[in-house]
Amino acid sequence: MRAVIQRVSQCSVTIDGSLHSSIEQGLLILLGVEDTDDTADIEWLSRKILHMRIFDDEEGVMNKSVTDISGELMVVSQFTLHASVKKGNRPSYLRASKPPVAIPLYEAFLKSMADSGLHVRAGVFGADMKVNLINDGPVTILIDTKHKE
Repeated sequence: MRAVIQRVSQCSVTIDGSLHSSIEQGLLILLGVEDTDDTADIEWLSRKILHMRIFDDEEGVMNKSVTDISGELMVVSQFTLHASVKKGNRPSYLRASKPPVAIPLYEAFLKSMADSGLHVRAGVFGADMKVNLINDGPVTILIDTKHKE
């Protein structure tokens, strides 16, 4: 699994011109799934995101997690995170899972995040979404469960 984590002060998802979901302070999580992902990837990624200390404490130091601040989460599926640009100018998405594999893993990830007790919102898998956000900081972090660094 690959995720792009952005610390946000606001985030919303619009589909077909209508507001679908929104959050205030918290994290936007763009999530890409590949066929080799499984529940171990979900568990590791969920734990990492929920406990990552990227929010300011009282002294302005990034020392608090989204859990510590009772932040909100917006999860949006994004198969393009698995794009390969090795050859040519058109990205290849062969590593991105097709819906029969990706949807159950995406939904399991959503459940894992919801089990944290935080307010979780999401886009719609496969929909043409417009994501509007205010990146706070900016803070943007890339995570790949296959390259844990």
